[in-house]
Amino acid sequence: MKRKLLVIILTLSLVVNASAVATIGYHYWRNTCFTPSAPCPLNPEDHHPYQELGLSAEQLIKMASLSDSFHRRLNELESSVAAKRNLLIDSLGENQIDLLRTEAIRKEIAAFQDEVQKDVIAHIAESKKILNPDQQKRFIELLRASVNKGRLNSPFPTN
Repeated sequence: MKRKLLVIILTLSLVVNASAVATIGYHYWRNTCFTPSAPCPLNPEDHHPYQELGLSAEQLIKMASLSDSFHRRLNELESSVAAKRNLLIDSLGENQIDLLRTEAIRKEIAAFQDEVQKDVIAHIAESKKILNPDQQKRFIELLRASVNKGRLNSPFPTN
């Protein structure tokens, strides 16, 4: 009787350990296989998330065109923000800081950043129109992962 109980306990322990290893392995595999590309505006290699969606040739042409115009617009806004930030730094470097002027510059920077956010949302909406439902789902997954710095569904959240 004691021997049977010991065999049952060891078998259960083996099953629990094997399932834990399998779960961790699955999550590791899923996170490495579905590792998204870096957000395209910051990626020097010019690799875009849509390139991982398995698009048709027609979809690729549409997405590339949409992406080019979007990135041109982002570069314009980025230049404007950089100029305003330099103006703000110059203003803060003066002997007497003009708080009204610095506040006005800060508001201008915030307006540019708001415009960037609006453009990003509009770009995502336009991109989704080109994609089929499965590609849209994967696209949103890639966006979520990029916002979460590559963690899709980690078994060990780092929050």
